[in-house]
Amino acid sequence: MARKDKVEGSMDPEFNNPFADLQVDGLPMGADGAAAERDRPVRRGMGRVVLRRETAHRGGKIVIVIYDFAPAITNQSIEDLARKLRQACGCGGAIKQRTIEIQGNHVERLRELLQAEGFRVAGIK
Repeated sequence: MARKDKVEGSMDPEFNNPFADLQVDGLPMGADGAAAERDRPVRRGMGRVVLRRETAHRGGKIVIVIYDFAPAITNQSIEDLARKLRQACGCGGAIKQRTIEIQGNHVERLRELLQAEGFRVAGIK
């Protein structure tokens, strides 16, 4: 197969920029809530975790189990996350085999905290 010769083109950035003539003056800023939501720093890309409610072998006490952490997340970061979650909920908990157990029925609070840490949360609705 024959090799094609390269075509010399202009390297001028104004020539290749499709947005060069775009005018952004006078555009609306958007809703105040949307601006506040954008300004809040959110960590991204931590992966997906799953929440599960358990009562078995605990004398009827409710425990929320957070599991299915991505393999890239270290055990130390899981321990640090568990400490933050326990302090935020004001309850006890444990870490067992890359799962976090939080005592009490704090599903909504845990979901908010995990999403703020950058996790996509699945599980209990």
